[in-house]
Amino acid sequence: MSIIFVLIPIALIFVCVGIGIFFWAVKSEQFEDLDRQGINILFDDKNKTKQDNDSTD
Repeated sequence: MSIIFVLIPIALIFVCVGIGIFFWAVKSEQFEDLDRQGINILFDDKNKTKQDNDSTD
C-alpha cells in the first residue's frame, strides 16, 4: 500500500512533463502544417541528386 504514495507523485511528474512537451510542440508550430513535412522529404532527395549531378559534371 505504501508504494502508492511513491507511484502517484511519479505519475503526476510524468503527466506534467508530457503536458509541458505538448505545449512546447504547439508553441514551436510543429502542428501548423503537417503535410509540408511529409513532402519536404521528397524535395530533399531531388535537391541532393541535383547537387550530386552538378558536382560530378
